[in-house]
Amino acid sequence: MIKTVEFLANGHVALIDQRLLPTEEVIVTCTTYQELAEAIRNMTVRGAPAIGVSAAGGCALGARQIATDNLAAFKTKFEEICRVIAGTRPTAVNLFWAVDRMRRVAAAHNGPVAALKQALTAEAEKILVEDLFINETMGNNGAVLLADGDTVLTHCNAGALATAGHFGTALGVMKAAHLAGKKIKVFSDETRPFLQGARLTAWELKKEGIDVTLITDNMAGYFMKKGMINKVVVGADRIAANGDAANKIGTYSVAVLAKEHNIPFYVAAPLSTIDFNIPDGSHIPIEERDTREVSHIGNRQVAPDGVRILNPAFDVTPNKYIAGIITEKGVARAPFNESLAKLRQI
Repeated sequence: MIKTVEFLANGHVALIDQRLLPTEEVIVTCTTYQELAEAIRNMTVRGAPAIGVSAAGGCALGARQIATDNLAAFKTKFEEICRVIAGTRPTAVNLFWAVDRMRRVAAAHNGPVAALKQALTAEAEKILVEDLFINETMGNNGAVLLADGDTVLTHCNAGALATAGHFGTALGVMKAAHLAGKKIKVFSDETRPFLQGARLTAWELKKEGIDVTLITDNMAGYFMKKGMINKVVVGADRIAANGDAANKIGTYSVAVLAKEHNIPFYVAAPLSTIDFNIPDGSHIPIEERDTREVSHIGNRQVAPDGVRILNPAFDVTPNKYIAGIITEKGVARAPFNESLAKLRQI
Protein backbone atom coordinates (compact mmCIF):
# COMPACT_ATOMS: atom_id res chain seq x y z
CA MET A 1 0.00 0.00 0.00
CA ILE A 2 1.33 3.41 -0.99
CA LYS A 3 1.29 5.84 1.96
CA THR A 4 1.42 9.27 0.38
CA VAL A 5 0.88 11.10 3.66
CA GLU A 6 1.62 9.73 7.12
CA PHE A 7 1.23 11.42 10.50
CA LEU A 8 4.03 10.39 12.86
CA ALA A 9 3.61 9.95 16.61
CA ASN A 10 5.58 13.13 17.34
CA GLY A 11 3.22 15.17 15.15
CA HIS A 12 5.59 15.42 12.20
CA VAL A 13 4.19 14.75 8.71
CA ALA A 14 5.93 12.28 6.38
CA LEU A 15 5.42 12.66 2.62
CA ILE A 16 6.60 10.80 -0.45
CA ASP A 17 8.64 13.32 -2.45
CA GLN A 18 6.73 13.14 -5.72
CA ARG A 19 9.23 15.39 -7.49
CA LEU A 20 11.79 12.57 -7.46
CA LEU A 21 9.60 9.70 -8.64
CA PRO A 22 9.95 7.33 -10.39
CA THR A 23 13.74 7.12 -10.17
CA GLU A 24 13.98 7.78 -6.42
CA GLU A 25 11.57 6.86 -3.61
CA VAL A 26 12.36 9.38 -0.87
CA ILE A 27 10.35 10.24 2.23
CA VAL A 28 10.41 13.89 3.33
CA THR A 29 9.57 14.58 6.97
CA CYS A 30 8.09 18.00 7.72
CA THR A 31 8.94 19.07 11.26
CA THR A 32 7.23 22.49 11.15
CA TYR A 33 4.11 23.87 9.53
CA GLN A 34 6.30 26.13 7.40
CA GLU A 35 8.07 23.09 5.94
CA LEU A 36 4.70 21.50 5.27
CA ALA A 37 3.43 24.63 3.53
CA GLU A 38 6.52 24.69 1.32
CA ALA A 39 6.04 20.98 0.50
CA ILE A 40 2.57 21.79 -0.84
CA ARG A 41 3.80 24.85 -2.72
CA ASN A 42 6.74 23.10 -4.41
CA MET A 43 4.71 19.97 -5.22
CA THR A 44 6.56 17.55 -2.98
CA VAL A 45 2.96 16.56 -2.30
CA ARG A 46 0.27 17.21 -4.95
CA GLY A 47 -3.19 16.07 -5.89
CA ALA A 48 -6.25 17.72 -4.35
CA PRO A 49 -7.12 15.12 -1.67
CA ALA A 50 -3.45 14.64 -0.69
CA ILE A 51 -3.06 18.40 -0.36
CA GLY A 52 -6.11 18.51 1.89
CA VAL A 53 -4.87 15.72 4.15
CA SER A 54 -1.39 17.25 4.30
CA ALA A 55 -2.83 20.66 5.10
CA ALA A 56 -4.79 19.23 8.02
CA GLY A 57 -1.63 17.54 9.28
CA GLY A 58 0.27 20.81 8.92
CA CYS A 59 -2.34 22.68 10.96
CA ALA A 60 -2.14 20.08 13.71
CA LEU A 61 1.66 20.11 13.59
CA GLY A 62 1.76 23.88 13.89
CA ALA A 63 -0.74 23.82 16.75
CA ARG A 64 1.37 21.39 18.74
CA GLN A 65 4.29 23.80 18.54
CA ILE A 66 2.45 26.92 19.75
CA ALA A 67 4.04 27.74 23.12
CA THR A 68 1.21 29.29 25.12
CA ASP A 69 -1.51 28.15 27.50
CA ASN A 70 -3.59 31.26 26.84
CA LEU A 71 -6.52 30.20 24.64
CA ALA A 72 -7.01 33.56 22.93
CA ALA A 73 -3.31 33.87 22.13
CA PHE A 74 -3.29 30.29 20.88
CA LYS A 75 -6.23 30.90 18.53
CA THR A 76 -4.59 34.01 17.12
CA LYS A 77 -1.40 32.12 16.33
CA PHE A 78 -3.36 29.14 15.00
CA GLU A 79 -5.22 31.39 12.57
CA GLU A 80 -1.87 32.59 11.24
CA ILE A 81 -0.83 28.97 10.69
CA CYS A 82 -4.07 28.30 8.81
CA ARG A 83 -3.57 31.40 6.68
CA VAL A 84 -0.04 30.36 5.67
CA ILE A 85 -1.09 26.84 4.73
CA ALA A 86 -4.20 28.01 2.86
CA GLY A 87 -2.06 30.42 0.85
CA THR A 88 0.09 27.73 -0.76
CA ARG A 89 -1.97 26.85 -3.86
CA PRO A 90 -5.15 28.50 -5.14
CA THR A 91 -7.04 25.94 -7.23
CA ALA A 92 -7.41 22.72 -5.21
CA VAL A 93 -10.50 23.29 -3.06
CA ASN A 94 -9.64 20.38 -0.74
CA LEU A 95 -6.90 22.57 0.70
CA PHE A 96 -9.39 25.16 1.91
CA TRP A 97 -11.94 22.51 2.90
CA ALA A 98 -9.42 20.81 5.20
CA VAL A 99 -8.10 24.06 6.70
CA ASP A 100 -11.68 25.20 7.36
CA ARG A 101 -12.41 21.94 9.19
CA MET A 102 -9.42 22.56 11.42
CA ARG A 103 -10.50 26.18 11.97
CA ARG A 104 -13.97 25.04 13.07
CA VAL A 105 -12.49 22.71 15.67
CA ALA A 106 -10.47 25.58 17.11
CA ALA A 107 -13.38 28.03 17.01
CA ALA A 108 -15.69 25.66 18.90
CA HIS A 109 -13.20 24.94 21.70
CA ASN A 110 -13.43 26.81 25.01
CA GLY A 111 -11.35 24.55 27.24
CA PRO A 112 -7.65 24.13 27.97
CA VAL A 113 -5.14 24.65 25.18
CA ALA A 114 -3.70 21.17 25.70
CA ALA A 115 -7.11 19.64 25.00
CA LEU A 116 -7.48 21.75 21.86
CA LYS A 117 -4.13 20.56 20.56
CA GLN A 118 -5.31 16.97 21.05
CA ALA A 119 -8.60 17.74 19.31
CA LEU A 120 -6.80 19.24 16.31
CA THR A 121 -4.53 16.21 16.04
CA ALA A 122 -7.57 13.92 16.22
CA GLU A 123 -9.35 15.92 13.49
CA ALA A 124 -6.36 15.69 11.15
CA GLU A 125 -6.17 11.93 11.71
CA LYS A 126 -9.90 11.67 11.05
CA ILE A 127 -9.49 13.50 7.73
CA LEU A 128 -6.74 11.06 6.70
CA VAL A 129 -8.75 7.96 7.61
CA GLU A 130 -11.84 9.35 5.90
CA ASP A 131 -9.84 9.98 2.74
CA LEU A 132 -8.70 6.36 2.55
CA PHE A 133 -12.26 5.07 3.04
CA ILE A 134 -13.83 7.58 0.65
CA ASN A 135 -11.45 6.76 -2.17
CA GLU A 136 -11.97 3.00 -1.90
CA THR A 137 -15.74 3.51 -1.90
CA MET A 138 -15.48 5.88 -4.87
CA GLY A 139 -13.35 3.36 -6.74
CA ASN A 140 -15.97 0.66 -6.27
CA ASN A 141 -18.72 3.05 -7.42
CA GLY A 142 -16.80 3.83 -10.58
CA ALA A 143 -15.61 0.32 -11.35
CA VAL A 144 -19.09 -0.69 -12.55
CA LEU A 145 -18.70 1.82 -15.40
CA LEU A 146 -15.72 -0.09 -16.80
CA ALA A 147 -16.30 -3.23 -18.82
CA ASP A 148 -14.05 -6.24 -19.07
CA GLY A 149 -11.60 -5.51 -21.89
CA ASP A 150 -11.90 -1.71 -21.74
CA THR A 151 -8.94 0.54 -22.44
CA VAL A 152 -9.12 3.67 -20.32
CA LEU A 153 -7.30 6.94 -20.94
CA THR A 154 -6.31 9.06 -17.96
CA HIS A 155 -4.56 12.42 -17.72
CA CYS A 156 -2.18 13.59 -14.98
CA ASN A 157 -2.07 11.54 -11.76
CA ALA A 158 -5.20 10.84 -9.75
CA GLY A 159 -4.01 7.72 -7.98
CA ALA A 160 -2.81 6.87 -4.49
CA LEU A 161 -0.17 9.58 -4.81
CA ALA A 162 -2.89 12.21 -5.23
CA THR A 163 -4.61 11.14 -2.01
CA ALA A 164 -3.58 9.89 1.42
CA GLY A 165 -2.67 6.62 -0.30
CA HIS A 166 -3.90 3.15 -1.28
CA PHE A 167 -6.63 3.72 -3.93
CA GLY A 168 -6.74 7.24 -5.27
CA THR A 169 -9.57 8.81 -7.26
CA ALA A 170 -9.49 8.15 -11.02
CA LEU A 171 -6.88 5.40 -10.69
CA GLY A 172 -8.93 4.04 -7.79
CA VAL A 173 -11.70 3.32 -10.29
CA MET A 174 -9.25 1.35 -12.42
CA LYS A 175 -7.77 -0.43 -9.40
CA ALA A 176 -11.22 -1.48 -8.18
CA ALA A 177 -12.09 -2.82 -11.64
CA HIS A 178 -8.76 -4.68 -11.74
CA LEU A 179 -9.36 -6.20 -8.29
CA ALA A 180 -12.83 -7.27 -9.44
CA GLY A 181 -11.16 -9.37 -12.13
CA LYS A 182 -11.83 -7.14 -15.12
CA LYS A 183 -9.07 -7.19 -17.70
CA ILE A 184 -8.58 -3.50 -18.34
CA LYS A 185 -5.79 -1.56 -19.97
CA VAL A 186 -4.80 2.02 -19.28
CA PHE A 187 -3.32 4.68 -21.55
CA SER A 188 -1.57 7.35 -19.49
CA ASP A 189 -0.95 10.79 -20.97
CA GLU A 190 2.54 11.98 -20.02
CA THR A 191 0.99 15.30 -18.85
CA ARG A 192 3.29 18.14 -19.79
CA PRO A 193 4.86 20.16 -18.37
CA PHE A 194 5.33 18.46 -14.97
CA LEU A 195 5.01 14.90 -16.37
CA GLN A 196 2.76 13.52 -13.64
CA GLY A 197 1.41 10.89 -16.02
CA ALA A 198 4.85 9.69 -17.08
CA ARG A 199 6.50 9.90 -13.68
CA LEU A 200 3.66 9.01 -11.31
CA THR A 201 0.69 7.33 -13.00
CA ALA A 202 2.81 4.88 -14.98
CA TRP A 203 4.81 4.12 -11.81
CA GLU A 204 1.67 3.47 -9.76
CA LEU A 205 -0.06 1.29 -12.34
CA LYS A 206 3.04 -0.82 -12.85
CA LYS A 207 3.22 -1.37 -9.09
CA GLU A 208 -0.44 -2.46 -9.12
CA GLY A 209 0.14 -4.89 -11.99
CA ILE A 210 -2.30 -3.03 -14.26
CA ASP A 211 -1.50 -3.00 -17.99
CA VAL A 212 -0.37 0.57 -18.74
CA THR A 213 0.86 2.26 -21.92
CA LEU A 214 2.45 5.69 -21.73
CA ILE A 215 1.67 8.15 -24.54
CA THR A 216 2.49 11.80 -25.12
CA ASP A 217 -0.38 14.25 -24.63
CA ASN A 218 -0.76 14.94 -28.35
CA MET A 219 -1.28 11.24 -29.18
CA ALA A 220 -4.68 10.92 -27.47
CA GLY A 221 -6.75 11.87 -30.53
CA TYR A 222 -4.83 9.46 -32.74
CA PHE A 223 -5.57 6.48 -30.52
CA MET A 224 -9.20 7.52 -30.05
CA LYS A 225 -9.68 7.67 -33.83
CA LYS A 226 -8.15 4.19 -34.16
CA GLY A 227 -10.73 2.85 -31.68
CA MET A 228 -8.11 1.92 -29.10
CA ILE A 229 -9.68 3.87 -26.21
CA ASN A 230 -13.14 3.08 -24.78
CA LYS A 231 -13.40 5.33 -21.72
CA VAL A 232 -11.72 8.36 -20.16
CA VAL A 233 -11.46 8.73 -16.38
CA VAL A 234 -9.69 11.72 -14.81
CA GLY A 235 -9.55 13.37 -11.40
CA ALA A 236 -10.32 16.97 -10.46
CA ASP A 237 -8.95 19.73 -8.25
CA ARG A 238 -12.18 21.69 -8.01
CA ILE A 239 -15.68 21.10 -9.36
CA ALA A 240 -18.28 23.85 -9.50
CA ALA A 241 -21.90 23.33 -8.41
CA ASN A 242 -22.94 22.87 -12.05
CA GLY A 243 -20.35 20.12 -12.69
CA ASP A 244 -17.72 22.17 -14.53
CA ALA A 245 -14.45 20.53 -13.48
CA ALA A 246 -10.94 21.95 -13.12
CA ASN A 247 -8.16 19.44 -13.59
CA LYS A 248 -4.56 19.44 -14.78
CA ILE A 249 -3.94 21.50 -17.91
CA GLY A 250 -4.76 19.45 -21.00
CA THR A 251 -7.83 17.76 -19.55
CA TYR A 252 -10.19 20.04 -21.47
CA SER A 253 -8.53 19.02 -24.74
CA VAL A 254 -8.98 15.35 -23.86
CA ALA A 255 -12.67 15.96 -23.08
CA VAL A 256 -13.28 17.65 -26.44
CA LEU A 257 -11.56 14.78 -28.24
CA ALA A 258 -13.59 12.22 -26.29
CA LYS A 259 -16.84 13.98 -27.23
CA GLU A 260 -15.86 14.00 -30.91
CA HIS A 261 -15.20 10.26 -30.80
CA ASN A 262 -18.27 9.34 -28.69
CA ILE A 263 -16.13 8.13 -25.79
CA PRO A 264 -17.60 8.54 -22.28
CA PHE A 265 -15.58 11.03 -20.21
CA TYR A 266 -15.82 10.59 -16.44
CA VAL A 267 -14.47 12.63 -13.54
CA ALA A 268 -13.70 10.89 -10.23
CA ALA A 269 -13.51 13.11 -7.16
CA PRO A 270 -14.74 13.10 -3.56
CA LEU A 271 -17.55 15.43 -2.55
CA SER A 272 -14.97 17.56 -0.74
CA THR A 273 -13.65 18.56 -4.20
CA ILE A 274 -17.02 20.04 -5.17
CA ASP A 275 -17.24 23.74 -4.43
CA PHE A 276 -20.95 24.33 -3.94
CA ASN A 277 -20.22 28.02 -3.30
CA ILE A 278 -19.47 28.74 -6.96
CA PRO A 279 -22.09 28.34 -9.72
CA ASP A 280 -19.80 27.40 -12.60
CA GLY A 281 -16.23 26.94 -13.72
CA SER A 282 -15.64 30.58 -14.60
CA HIS A 283 -15.25 31.23 -10.86
CA ILE A 284 -12.44 28.70 -10.38
CA PRO A 285 -9.04 30.41 -9.90
CA ILE A 286 -6.36 28.99 -12.19
CA GLU A 287 -2.87 28.77 -10.74
CA GLU A 288 0.00 30.08 -12.86
CA ARG A 289 3.20 28.22 -12.10
CA ASP A 290 6.90 28.85 -12.61
CA THR A 291 7.82 29.15 -16.30
CA ARG A 292 10.88 26.98 -15.65
CA GLU A 293 8.55 23.95 -15.60
CA VAL A 294 8.00 24.60 -19.32
CA SER A 295 11.47 25.78 -20.32
CA HIS A 296 13.21 22.86 -18.61
CA ILE A 297 12.72 19.12 -18.27
CA GLY A 298 14.34 18.36 -14.96
CA ASN A 299 17.51 20.45 -15.02
CA ARG A 300 17.85 20.41 -18.79
CA GLN A 301 16.83 23.54 -20.69
CA VAL A 302 14.71 22.80 -23.78
CA ALA A 303 13.56 26.34 -24.72
CA PRO A 304 15.54 29.40 -25.82
CA ASP A 305 16.51 32.03 -23.27
CA GLY A 306 14.06 34.90 -23.04
CA VAL A 307 11.14 33.28 -24.86
CA ARG A 308 7.74 34.25 -23.45
CA ILE A 309 6.13 31.35 -21.58
CA LEU A 310 2.68 30.83 -20.10
CA ASN A 311 2.16 28.02 -17.60
CA PRO A 312 -1.40 27.66 -16.32
CA ALA A 313 -1.52 24.58 -14.11
CA PHE A 314 -5.18 23.74 -14.75
CA ASP A 315 -8.01 24.14 -17.23
CA VAL A 316 -11.77 23.79 -16.81
CA THR A 317 -13.85 21.17 -18.61
CA PRO A 318 -17.46 22.37 -19.13
CA ASN A 319 -20.09 19.97 -17.82
CA LYS A 320 -21.47 19.27 -21.31
CA TYR A 321 -18.43 17.08 -21.98
CA ILE A 322 -18.79 15.04 -18.78
CA ALA A 323 -20.75 11.77 -18.83
CA GLY A 324 -20.67 11.39 -15.06
CA ILE A 325 -18.95 12.53 -11.87
CA ILE A 326 -17.96 9.58 -9.69
CA THR A 327 -18.08 10.27 -5.94
CA GLU A 328 -18.12 8.27 -2.73
CA LYS A 329 -21.91 8.75 -2.59
CA GLY A 330 -22.61 7.59 -6.13
CA VAL A 331 -22.32 8.75 -9.75
CA ALA A 332 -23.82 12.14 -10.62
CA ARG A 333 -25.09 12.77 -14.13
CA ALA A 334 -26.57 15.75 -15.94
CA PRO A 335 -28.20 17.97 -14.87
CA PHE A 336 -25.33 18.20 -12.40
CA ASN A 337 -26.78 21.09 -10.41
CA GLU A 338 -29.50 18.69 -9.28
CA SER A 339 -27.59 15.40 -9.05
CA LEU A 340 -24.61 16.81 -7.12
CA ALA A 341 -26.91 18.63 -4.71
CA LYS A 342 -28.77 15.35 -4.07
CA LEU A 343 -25.54 13.46 -3.39
CA ARG A 344 -24.54 16.18 -0.95
CA GLN A 345 -27.65 15.43 1.11
CA ILE A 346 -27.03 11.66 1.39
